[in-house]
Amino acid sequence: MMNSTKMRWPAVQPAPAAGMWRRQLLIGLVFGYVGVLIIAPLAALISGAFSEGLGAIIYALSQPDVLAAFWQTLFIAVIVVVLHTVFGTMMVWVLVRDHFPGQRLLNALVDMPFAVSAVVVGYMLLLLFGRNGVLAPLLAMFDIKVAFALPGMILATLFVTLPFMVRELIPVLKSFGIQQEQAAATLGASGWQTFWLVTFPALRWGFVYGIILTFARALGEFGAVLVIGGGIQGRTETATLYIFRALDERMYVGAYSAALVLGLLSLSLVLGTELFRRWRE
Repeated sequence: MMNSTKMRWPAVQPAPAAGMWRRQLLIGLVFGYVGVLIIAPLAALISGAFSEGLGAIIYALSQPDVLAAFWQTLFIAVIVVVLHTVFGTMMVWVLVRDHFPGQRLLNALVDMPFAVSAVVVGYMLLLLFGRNGVLAPLLAMFDIKVAFALPGMILATLFVTLPFMVRELIPVLKSFGIQQEQAAATLGASGWQTFWLVTFPALRWGFVYGIILTFARALGEFGAVLVIGGGIQGRTETATLYIFRALDERMYVGAYSAALVLGLLSLSLVLGTELFRRWRE
């Protein structure tokens, strides 16, 4: 005979007043921390950019040297994203699917850009590719210029953005496993067919996140690009280097306007990444 007595769940006790107060204080501290680090600087950029009106912003951003700096920034960012998408995927595949001597060291080296100053990166590139660098004789033999030229700026940006694609793809590839790939192989699929039809669809969101974060980081690179590129106006000046020059020359509206554009673009990319994550869930 079934027991007709209904199961009663224990009532949820309201949180003590002291616990609620601590929780609200913690949330307030977090919002204050984010506000000081992100919202306040962004508000200062907006205030500085609009200090002389919208017309001054449009005029400053439409100058040929400003447009050239932004186009150079976008060009470098696109090149970096393409290279990291190809070679970063190869690195991830090797780190996850192969076992070899020095694998842990290679995995640790991926995070070096997080620990090394961007200025030091630029200086190291100068020691390699500069006029008196280690590789200077070889570069002179083939008439290749790296330091104070576009190739050096691309190399610097490649270094500082290395971890983003790799660190986004490694956990995704590890969680995917090899069972589906093995099943495709038993059905006669070639290696490329298996990758494009089985593996890549499982990794696509990792690619999306990695591309967005790499692109956003490439847009904001300053230190390494300044040292290896020199910030030559009209030749090796990126958007961040233009902002540095504009502040030095007291062209504050131009500096604030360019910084605001870069800040909003990077913020949009980061928020887009978060929206992608929420949409997946």
